[in-house]
Order: sequence, then structure tokens, then C-alpha cells
Amino acid sequence: MSETKFEDIGLSPELVQAVSDMNYTQATGIQAQAIPLLMQGADVIGRSSTGTGKTAAFGIPAVERIESGLKAPQVLVLSPTRELAMQIADEMRKFAKYKPGVCVAAVYGGAPMDAQIRALRAANIVIGTPGRVMDHMRRHTLRLDDLRTVVLDEADEMLNMGFLDDIQTILAETPDTRQTVLFSATMPPAILKITDKFLHDPQTVDIRTGQRTIAAVEQFFYRVPQARKMDALNLLLQYHDPKRAVVFCNTKAMVDSLTEYLSDHGFRALGIHGDMKQAGRTQVMQSFRDGKTRILVATDVAARGIDVENIEAVFNFDIPQEFEHYIHRIGRTGRAGRTGISHTLVCGARQVDTIRQLRRFINADIREAPLPIGDEIVRKKREKFAARVARTLEADEYGKWGEQLDAIAAERGCDMRDIACALAQMIAARDKKLIPVLKIPAPGERPVRGGRRVVLRADAGRAQNVTPANFVAAIADASGLPARAIGKIDIFEDSSLIELYENDALTVLEAMRSTRIRGLEVHFALTSEKPRYAARGGVTCGREKPFFRPKPSQRRDRASYNDRNRRRMRDE
Repeated sequence: MSETKFEDIGLSPELVQAVSDMNYTQATGIQAQAIPLLMQGADVIGRSSTGTGKTAAFGIPAVERIESGLKAPQVLVLSPTRELAMQIADEMRKFAKYKPGVCVAAVYGGAPMDAQIRALRAANIVIGTPGRVMDHMRRHTLRLDDLRTVVLDEADEMLNMGFLDDIQTILAETPDTRQTVLFSATMPPAILKITDKFLHDPQTVDIRTGQRTIAAVEQFFYRVPQARKMDALNLLLQYHDPKRAVVFCNTKAMVDSLTEYLSDHGFRALGIHGDMKQAGRTQVMQSFRDGKTRILVATDVAARGIDVENIEAVFNFDIPQEFEHYIHRIGRTGRAGRTGISHTLVCGARQVDTIRQLRRFINADIREAPLPIGDEIVRKKREKFAARVARTLEADEYGKWGEQLDAIAAERGCDMRDIACALAQMIAARDKKLIPVLKIPAPGERPVRGGRRVVLRADAGRAQNVTPANFVAAIADASGLPARAIGKIDIFEDSSLIELYENDALTVLEAMRSTRIRGLEVHFALTSEKPRYAARGGVTCGREKPFFRPKPSQRRDRASYNDRNRRRMRDE
């Protein structure tokens, strides 16, 4: 496709100047196709990957079509998360920079209602989450009588979060003459029902083909034991030393645990997820944008509102549960003509197979790479230190220290080389990050097992319809252990006992912290109890005692046993 300039799309001079101020030069594919359709008032279904500029695709025509003299909501944008709503509102304000009379309000949960009510009184563009929009509709602080355009952004994600009923209720309260715009990465049946019911002769803009090949991002994966994933991430962060990076986890609990680990190991890291209060989330994002925080640990949903420039690397601590989420994740880096890099931690053969499927889905290579070792990290740090020294020498800003260093040399009886070495050691000592040592088994290599066996207690049993096979499958999948490494399993009414080798138990405890069994969150802990009789793969089948098979030493010797008298009595 040939490049399209914004002035060629038919925008007003005010909008052209606004996008120019934002350093937008060429329209992206989704923008070049969607903006003319939206300017004509057509209903549009847009399917586009993260990082393709879809906010501008619906935001620019929305601002262009505002009647500035009408102080009533004319555009409503529904967003799945608070962060994304805030991000869209910021973009809209930039588009409206030279359009007098355009006022943007963002409404979302976790923020004071009074301030939002005041903002709504003058707003003609409203961006919000479905729940808070419904709250304002019930309070009659948001009226939709004059609404001209409704945008459903990340519609599939809103449905995943349970907003289907809210979306349908909101759309039912809008004028029939409205323009409806829907952006969704996927088209599940519920989305199709919405399009059939609320969109009129929609035009489809689909540029996902060609976007799945994310050429600007180098993609790597690393085989890692489940119990050492945090240490593996530590090694990667120390080796690559990104100025700004995002680490993705699948659960809120893992975000908290990983953030604590990274902070304890000397990294400037903060976490963000849906259970945090809005003030805390805003503070975390501001710290990340300002560069005070270099590593942001996030869930997929919380990351929907992250649109920060110059993210150098993305780390998938957990493989995403949906392949589309992988595209969203790595799309955070490699933007605006820059190159990016993504790293994915993989545990066990099943996850390696998932990587193979992911390669086919995105039509791009995800290369396997070894984790960096301590010597490589030390060498890399020394190279960076030498480069810093060279830059300082070139800047010629060190002359003021000459007299003081001469005095130290004279007092201590040493030369400048000794002083330089001492200063280098002082700088190195400021980096308190310890380098973990990991032994990664080669593919096909069997780890040595044996020694003392221990028992884990799980808080799920027959009452939860959990079977030994469920435990074996979940443990093997999450930890990478082969099924043969799992010993006896005993199922009780509300709990279960699982026998493992001691060196495997820690791996399983760590792996099962974020794993569900039959949809249940099951907790594991070490216990001194012992399984009764059930070997792995079966239970006691209701017997109070096991079948007794005597040892050879306990059996009667047939030669010394005579049953003639018993047979005679029976015959008589």
C-alpha cells in the first residue's frame, strides 16, 4: 500500500496541525482506511493489532465531526480498562488542541464521582469503562440524547471481562441515528450478535494480515525450570539491562510476587493489576513514563492502557493464555520505526509445543536461545562501564577533579592507575544485584532424581471432583516434571496428599502457585502426613484396609501342612 499523508485524507487544517504536533507524518493502514469511512458517517468494524494507531483511526474523525457549540455528549468511547480510557482521553485532547469548544471527559471506577460529574457538564466527548458509564446513566449525570457516535474499543476484551449486558444496555439507550464503530482483535459469537443488532450496513477494515509478522521485534524463548523462572528473568534483565521494559504475568498474585522479588534484588520495578486502587495505578504509570521505574510488571488486562514510548524490551514471564495476547504484548516494543526485543520463559515440553503453535499463528520465528551466564553478564557490565568512561573523557568535564586526585596520590603514595581502579570498584559495588546460578538441563537430558520423599497437601479432594489424574496432569503441565516423577496420591473428602522427591517438591510448590485444577484455585503445602495405600493413578476404592498379600516368609509351607482331617470331616 502506498503511503498516505493526513492532509490527503480531507482533514481540517486544525486537525492536520494537531497530528503534526504529535509527530504523526504518515497515516497507518488502519487510519488510511478507517478515517475516510468514519468521516462519511459509516458504521465501521475494525480489526487491527496493537501498535497500529487505531486510537487515531477513530479519534481523529470523532473530533472532526464535533459540533463545538453543542455542550452535550456527542461521542462516547467505551473501553475495557481505566488505563486505556485515560490513554484515549489524553489522545483525544491532543487531537482537539486547535478545535475550540471541544471538551473531553474520562469516567472510570476508582476515581471521585464528584469530579467526573463536573467534567461531564461541559463534555462533548466522553471516554469511559462500561460500569462507570452505567453509573452515570443511572444518576442522570450522563445523557445520551444528542449522541452521534459510539465507539467500542477492544470489544472482545470487554466481553471477556463480563461487560456484554452493560454494553447492550448502553447501546439501547442511544439514538437510532448514531454512528457505531467497533474495534476487536477477534470476532467471537457474542461480538457478531452485537454487530448484527446495533450496526447498520457496517464497513469492515481488516489489516491484521501482514501485521502478525512483527518484523521490528526480535523474538526469543528460553527453556527454564519452573522453580527458577524468577532467577532466569533476573539473568536476562541484568544481561540486557533495558532502560524501560514490561514484564507480563498471567495472574495478579504472580505480579505481586515477581515485583517483590525484583525489588528485593536491586531492580527498579513496580507492578500494576486490576486489584490496585486507581490512585496507585496512576502513580505507577507516571513513575514508569518518567523513567523513575525501569521495569513494569503487569497482567494483560492492566496493560491495555500502557502506551509509553521507547519500551526497549518485553518479557513474557508466563506464556499468554490467548495467542492474540502475545501480539498485544510484544506490540508494546518495536514501535515508531525502532527495533524491539521480546523474551519468553518456557517450562516443559508442552510449553515448547505452544511456542511452535505460536510461530505458525504469527507467521514469524521465535528463536530458542540459552540463558546468559554469570561471566557473560560481568563482561557486559564491564563493557558498558568502559563506554561510560569513554563518553566522559570525550566530554572533557572531569578537569575539576585533577587537583584533588593529585593530592590523594601524593598522600597515599599511589599512582593514577590505582586511584582509577579504586573508583571503578566503588562504582561496581553500587550494583547490588547478585547473579543467580542456574543449571538448565539440555533438551532430552534427564535430571537426576532420588533421595528422600516428601508429601504435599492440597486443599481439594473428592468433594471438588478432583482425581489423581487431574493432579498428575496439572503438576506435569505446570512444573515440567514427567508423570513418572510423581509418587503416591491419596484423595480424601476435602484434601489430597501427593508424594514427591524432595528436590521436585519445591519446583511443584512454585509452579502450582498460579495454576488451577478443574478451574479451582488449589493451594499446596508441605505436610508430615503420609499417603495411605493408593499408588499414583488410583485411589483406595472405598476399602478401609489394603488387600493383604503375605510376604514369602509369612506363607505356610505346603510340605508341612496337612488338611486330610478337614477334608474327611467335610466328606462325612
